[in-house]
Amino acid sequence: MIAVEMETTSLPFYLNYPAKRNEPRPLHECILTFSATCKYVYVYNTSRKGSVTIISDTQTSKALQIDCSPPFFFCLFLEFQKMGVESVERERESNEGTIPAEFIRSENEQPGITTVHGKVLEVPIIDFSDPDEEKLIVQITEASSNWGMYQIVNHDIPSEVISKLQAVGKEFFELPQEEKEAYAKPPDSGSIEGYGTKLFKEISEGDTTKKGWVDNLFNKIWPPSVVNYQFWPKNPPSYREANEEYAKHLHNVVEKLFRLLSLGLGLEGQELKKAAGGDNLEYLLKINYYPPCPRPDLALGVVAHTDMSTVTILVPNDVQGLQACKDGRWYDVKYIPNALVIHIGDQMEIMSNGKYKSVLHRTTVNKDKTRISWPVFLEPPADHVVGPHPQLVNAVNQPKYKTKKYGDYVYCKINKLPQ
Repeated sequence: MIAVEMETTSLPFYLNYPAKRNEPRPLHECILTFSATCKYVYVYNTSRKGSVTIISDTQTSKALQIDCSPPFFFCLFLEFQKMGVESVERERESNEGTIPAEFIRSENEQPGITTVHGKVLEVPIIDFSDPDEEKLIVQITEASSNWGMYQIVNHDIPSEVISKLQAVGKEFFELPQEEKEAYAKPPDSGSIEGYGTKLFKEISEGDTTKKGWVDNLFNKIWPPSVVNYQFWPKNPPSYREANEEYAKHLHNVVEKLFRLLSLGLGLEGQELKKAAGGDNLEYLLKINYYPPCPRPDLALGVVAHTDMSTVTILVPNDVQGLQACKDGRWYDVKYIPNALVIHIGDQMEIMSNGKYKSVLHRTTVNKDKTRISWPVFLEPPADHVVGPHPQLVNAVNQPKYKTKKYGDYVYCKINKLPQ
């Protein structure tokens, strides 16, 4: 492998490409390994005099057919260049007053057309400190079954802990681009962690690949055994302390929430946590940074989706942007200071065999203000097998979902493959 940390690296390959049949073969079969990091590919067919093909964009190599009938010898001269992280903030600065075509959604997605204006969706608000546990169980169960989204207040995470979390995240995204890119995910990394990671493959419409108006930073914050400080910013200096403190308080909320969700299904209190990986359940923090957008009526921060996690616990700032789909229509979700927004995710729907519903949601952007949110995805380890809980399945209630490793589920969803 070539170390892409170098600014530019060139490397020639001399290959004998045997073909068993006299037919053209796609060039990308020969250079697939390099397509993610190559800047240029120069192809010299040394078996046929004067035959030289130059490709300046490796993505177009999929369309190129080369006659591979024997004898076929050619040289690949590969020039690698370190790729910068795509930044929406950079796009905003270079396209003042407009947005590039790849950020303009189709009419059936544009928030200016599809949002129900003048009405804010008041999802259930649950007082997490209520001493009446039976009442809490009923509220959590109904909200998870009928809405898939709710807000919990009086959750015992001090407001100053949340304020510190928000402050250090905001400070990081206000750093110069080159400082942020020091924490970028390496191209060959199997982890999602780092700055600039895009979780879902964007949708292509014609010749244009659609993008979300958002920059991201991913960090695993719990349990301590999975934390990788390589991707935790050292600037601001208090980033680590603020996130570790938040993770410890959040852990208590998660323990209580999973217990209530289990009891609401008629299970013992620890059953859903065990089914999701037990003490190995991972907390993946994603900071979403949505800078001001000149055309918020045309763009989305994050497209409509359900979360892959068991549960997502989100802290937003005070700029409106979260929307939920209710009865086929899109509504703004009311902002409540210091509340935690709970999203039921795909794995919780699977474990409950459909009793709890994964919520369809999206985010919009603002013309004048920066929106930032801090969702934490509660995820099973990649090798952990998730399926409908055995105690919820019987001859009458057949399993509605396949049982599979969480990592396989993620791969299929990210690559838009059937589950």
